[in-house]
Amino acid sequence: MAGFEYRMNSIDTLAPVLGEDTLRRLVAAFYRRVREDDLIGPMYPPDDWSGSEKRLADFLIYRFGGTPTYLEERGHPRLRARHFPFAIGPTERDRWLALMAAAMQETGLPEEAGSAMGQFFAQVAESMRNRE
Repeated sequence: MAGFEYRMNSIDTLAPVLGEDTLRRLVAAFYRRVREDDLIGPMYPPDDWSGSEKRLADFLIYRFGGTPTYLEERGHPRLRARHFPFAIGPTERDRWLALMAAAMQETGLPEEAGSAMGQFFAQVAESMRNRE
């Protein structure tokens, strides 16, 4: 991505730099994989794929320094509480991360942005783990 500028250790500048459309493309690429995945796919409500996709995109845009639509519509993320009903162990965590890594690769994110996002996703995915 020409002209990409990223302040190290600051993920809150990614949305303005990458653009919200790029983050929405990332999430769409991720959900195309999730729908077909035998481990992660069944955790998602089958009648709300578009809602799930919108919520994740809105969350990432907000968390990476973009518009606060997620907060306005959903309030505080409370990620751990929202994910607690699902059995998330190391296998589920790792699959989620693999699907997101493939989506990041497909989206063609700049290396620094992909690295920062990968670190963020790894931390969040580990914090969602509620099973050994």
